[in-house]
Amino acid sequence: MSSEQTLTKQELKKIVEAVVFASPAPISIEKIQSLVFAELNIKKMEIEDVLQSIKKDYSHKAVELVESASGFSFRTKEKYGEWISKLWQEKPPKYGRALLETLALIAYQQPITRGEIEDVRGVAVSSNIIKTLSERQWIKVVGHKEVPGRPALYGTDKPFLDYFGLKSLSDLPQLIEPESLEAVAKRLETEFMGHNLEQQPDSQQTH
Repeated sequence: MSSEQTLTKQELKKIVEAVVFASPAPISIEKIQSLVFAELNIKKMEIEDVLQSIKKDYSHKAVELVESASGFSFRTKEKYGEWISKLWQEKPPKYGRALLETLALIAYQQPITRGEIEDVRGVAVSSNIIKTLSERQWIKVVGHKEVPGRPALYGTDKPFLDYFGLKSLSDLPQLIEPESLEAVAKRLETEFMGHNLEQQPDSQQTH
């Protein structure tokens, strides 16, 4: 398509909808503009407008348009997760309370060291927990604390925001004071993880 050709708003909307649907990962307005409409004079505001229109169109459907840190993507609504999960024989990964509490501490108190996490939780943090969170790219080393030994400081990574459908850390559930760490972890699980997580019995958890 040449730069002289134009698109109607409805055509633009359908193309953007198809692009977001086909994208294997959340896609930003900037990428849509530069990759898809490079030959056309399509402004970011125009793409933003049609995305909001698409979001409204899907508001009463089983699928919704979600904006996360990396961009826009289509997702099935959480309340249908139990039904969708029947499509796969393989059960979703199980994450214990220890992992959720560690993730909650990093999310809310970053940057934070492993030792500081252990001080709050009162038990040692398993290397497997740090490994699992790192492999999922939910956390990363963001620096080192300037104390003897220079321990690593952990913070959340962008895939953490994308997975939970968050644009930024400010979208995390607001803490209710006073609130126990276990309660924060439970809310993180129920409000964002839906049916992606299954709690392990306390006896099976790794600290």
